[in-house]
Order: sequence, then C-alpha cells, then structure tokens
Amino acid sequence: MVAPTLHTPAAVRRRIKFHGASLGPLLCWSIVFADIGTSIYYVPGILSASGYDKRAAIFVLMTLVAFILLALKYAEVTWRNPEGGGVVTLSSRALHPFAGLVGGLFIIVDYYLTAAISAFSGIAYLAVVMPAVGWGNAVPGTLVALGGLALLNVIGIRESAIVSFVAATAAAAAQLLVVLVVAVHLGPQGVVHSLADVGQGPPPLTPLVIITGFGAAFLAFSGLESVAQIAPAMRTPRRTTAYRTMALVILTMTLTSPLLTLWQTTLVPDPNSPAHVNQLLSLLAGQFSGTALADVVAVTGAVLLIFASNTAIIGGYHVFLALTRMGFLPRVVERRNAARRTPHVAILAAVGPPVLLVYVAGQSPVAAVFLGDLYAFGLLGSFILTNVSLDVVRWRELRVDRALRRRLVFGVGVFTTALTVIGWSVNLVAKPYATVFGGALTLIGLAVGLWTYNKGRRRRPSVFPVPYRPAQAAESIALQFQRQPADVLVILPRDQNAADAVIEEGVSAAEGKRVVFLYRGQSPPGPAELWEVSDPYLKDYVAQDAFMRAEMRSRDHVQHRRYVYVPGSLPRDAIGRVWAEVRPHETVVMQGEQDVLPPVALDRVKHRVRKGVPVLHLVSSHIRATDAAAS
Repeated sequence: MVAPTLHTPAAVRRRIKFHGASLGPLLCWSIVFADIGTSIYYVPGILSASGYDKRAAIFVLMTLVAFILLALKYAEVTWRNPEGGGVVTLSSRALHPFAGLVGGLFIIVDYYLTAAISAFSGIAYLAVVMPAVGWGNAVPGTLVALGGLALLNVIGIRESAIVSFVAATAAAAAQLLVVLVVAVHLGPQGVVHSLADVGQGPPPLTPLVIITGFGAAFLAFSGLESVAQIAPAMRTPRRTTAYRTMALVILTMTLTSPLLTLWQTTLVPDPNSPAHVNQLLSLLAGQFSGTALADVVAVTGAVLLIFASNTAIIGGYHVFLALTRMGFLPRVVERRNAARRTPHVAILAAVGPPVLLVYVAGQSPVAAVFLGDLYAFGLLGSFILTNVSLDVVRWRELRVDRALRRRLVFGVGVFTTALTVIGWSVNLVAKPYATVFGGALTLIGLAVGLWTYNKGRRRRPSVFPVPYRPAQAAESIALQFQRQPADVLVILPRDQNAADAVIEEGVSAAEGKRVVFLYRGQSPPGPAELWEVSDPYLKDYVAQDAFMRAEMRSRDHVQHRRYVYVPGSLPRDAIGRVWAEVRPHETVVMQGEQDVLPPVALDRVKHRVRKGVPVLHLVSSHIRATDAAAS
C-alpha cells in the first residue's frame, strides 16, 4: 500500500488552523463552554419531562459534585497527553490499544447524540424569534441544519477559537443575566421559596429515585471531554492552562446550571409541554424580563447550540481519522476529496447517524426527550474509561513515589471513578434505549475495528509504540521498562535499505531475549487542525513503515518486543536519553550513527556487514551512574 503523501496542498493550508500552542485559558474556556454550556438549554426540560419534574435541580446539584471532580481529572488528562485525543490516546497507552478503540467508539456515540440534540435544540430556540424555522416540530429545520453543517465541513470551513469565544461569551453573559434578573425579581424571600418548591410534588425521593436521578443528571455536563481534545492548541505550560481553563468552566457551570435548572422547572408554567421542553430558558427570561431578553437568550442559545453540533461533527470525524491511522478502520475513511482535500468519507460518517437519529426522534411526541434518553451510554462510558486509565497511570507512579499527596490524589480519583461507574450502571438499566443504541453501535464498531486490524496484521501490522516525551520521561519510558528492562536496543535508521539490515541484525541478536526497536521520526508535520489528534506518530508514515517491517521480521523469532518513538521535533540526542532510561545490555546501530549515544564504558564492540550495510553491536554490562544521572 502506498503511504499517503506528506505534502500539504494549498487547499488544506487555507483552512483555519492553530499555529503552535497559542490558546490561553479564556479561549480554551470558550471552546469547552461552547460544548458543555449548551446543556442548560435542553437538560432541564428533558429531566422534567422524564418524570423528575421539580426535583431536577436536586439531581443536577448532586451531579455537580461529580462534575467538579471529573473536571480536575480531565485537566490532568489534558497536560499528560499534549497531542490530544482524550480517551483514545490515554486508554491506548495506559491500558491497551484496543481500549483506545473502545474509548473512541464511546466518544463517537456521544458525539452523535451531541450533534443531533444540539442541532434540534438550536432550531427550537431559534423558532422563538423566527417561528417559521421550526416547521412544526423543528425536525425538518434540524435536518436542514445538519445537512448544511456537513456541507460546510466538506467545503473546509472551520470555526476559529475567536468565533468560539464570541459565541460562548455572549451565551454565558445571557445565562448569567437571566440568573441575575430572576434573582432580583424574586428577592431573597422568593429565592428561598423557589428552593422550597424542589421538595414538593412527585416523585418521592426514594433511594431508587435518587440514584436514577443522579445518573440521568450527568447529561447536564456533557461536553467536559472537549478540554482533552484541544490539548495541542493550549498555551504552555499546559498544566497551568488546563487547570485555569477548568477553574473557569467549573465557576461558570456552578453559577448557572443548578439555579437555571431550578427556575426553569419550578417557575415556568407547564414545563413538560412538548412545545416548551426545548425553550424553557427563553421562556424563563421572557417571564421575568420581557421579550427583549427572551429573544437574546433564544438567539445566543441557538448560535451556541448549532456551534456545539458542528463541534461534535468535527470531533467525531477526527476520532474516525485517528482510529483509521491506528489501523482499526479501513483506509477509505481517511480518503480526501480532490477539490478541497477534506476527509469527506469521515465527515459523512460523523453526520449520517445524527441525521437518522433526528428523523427517528421526530416520530416521538417529545423528540428532545427521546434523544436525551439515548445519551447515557457513550457519555458515561467515555468518562469511565478515561477515569480508569488515569487511575492506572497514577497507580504506576504511586508504586515509585508513595508520597502522601500522591496517595490522596489517587484515592480521590478512584472515588470519582466510582461515581461515574454508579451513574453508568444505573443508566444501563434505567435507560434501555440508550443501552441498546450505544451498545449496538459499539459492538458494530468493535467488529469492524477488530476485523480491519486482523486483516491488516497479516499484510501490514499496526504497531503502537511508546512515545518519548521529555517532560514526562519517567512516565513514558522509565515506568514502561522498570519491571522488564530491555536486553537489546535496536536503533532504526531512516533509510529503508539500511533499516532492513539493522532489523535483521537486531533480530538475530535478540532471539530469546527482550528487544526494543527505537525510531526517531521525521520533521514534525505542518500546523494541525483544532480538534485533530496531533500525535506525530499517526502522521509519520515512514516511522509506521519502519516499525511495521521490524514487527513482521521479528514476531516469529522474538517473543518480547517493544517499540519506542522519538518525535522528529526533538533533538538527535533525545535518543541517548531514551537509551539511558532503557539501559540495554546490547545496542544495535548502523555504523556512523553511534554518536547519538552518551559516553559509556563498553565491554566489547562487534562489527557486522549485512547487505552491504555496516552494523555495530555495542555490548555494555552497565551504565555509569554519572552518565545515567547526566541523562
């Protein structure tokens, strides 16, 4: 199979990209809030119409605690995986590449529902100002909107972070203004009275209702995973930017979500009416401030919701592209059209199911409630897998450093994971449609992924190397080789013919031993798109080919083999730092490239010539402590 070209056509370069890590906390907040902040426009109506009525705010407040803990863990996921990818990247490295496939399928199910329900709710809110766009039940308008978003993505138009900032700021300001207006109108006594209304009416707060309500209210915080997807665009240091971003998100959601849920479900007349479910926030604003604020809320909400739908489409097709480059989906998914160089197959795969979902939901009396009932499986499934993967990483580090702070962080993280497991387990039973829908899509995706992987394994096996990242060298390299150090390290040259000779020499030296194949990548690719998984290995087709040939030649002779990828953006001496962490007994390297290694006392040097290529075998009993410390 011919590897895709590494050149960047002019049509691709014209599309909006981010250049380096340039987005600060405010812009990152706007992108995350443009996703998570849309839930307040439809979740109160869905919870109320689902039978929780005035109790909805209680469950949103309960879930807010879990959301805050989740937000802190997602901030850590972000700085630990600066190339983005969220659950796909983290679970692939912490657990297994197949866990990355499952995580990708979970998040795609979530993106499908986000695209569908956000577009539907956006049209419903826009109908407050322009009734004609609703076309009765908003379904026709939603189908047109999704079709238009698909066309825009095929053409190659992208939203920028600045547009996101404007839309998110306007919507957040409108939400906060509604909170202020209602609070002023009610006065302190009225606010207290509205809180008391939560305790009245059905359903009774039995243990079963409490736990099912807690699980259902997770929908109010869908979109949290967005922060991990935009990690490559974050300004450095990413750890600081990530935590500041999540602090802003937590503050905004804490000020708006519980109170607006309370007042939408207790103060708006007949909130369960099919005509009102998707317009409650605008109706609340109109009830206490008049038409002007109602229209502002409707317009800003509609823009943000359509924006969130487009974000879900973009995020969805980028997950498809990442899974394709990992070898789990057929290469046709990555195909780009000749005119605009956009991945039209992946885009259609991201838009097609939401269109079908909206059409089917249109047959229900309350389409938004039907779509909301399908939400839980993918959303909470991705939460759980992300949490478990991060807990595994923390546990590995805890075995090296058992400081009290690390143990406390690990314990709180496990508690957070338990909360998401409870929510998911409850929804598996309480929302059977979500279980059937999400489970069926996940099983279909797994079948396609495993079939594609096994088919490619015979001809062109996919290899998932350990990435070397200097900022997290202890996690990415040292912990990987702590229990099973390498016996033989094979440093692959970039020249294909020379690499074949070095591979054969390495395989002959490593038979019956543990081997690590190391490759330093090509120059980094051009600017990545926002939401793209910018793992340099996924775009380094030369490195993939080198590892593929190493895998095919060694799998019948060497049982214990691993791979390490050094990005091309790092200096050449990064190979030496990896070598000091791996500490091999024997190093196989093409003659002339041994200068990448740090000074070390060698027991002996064996010189071989294979296929006309001079290869060195550098045998050392140990690495001097001073050299290891210097590295």
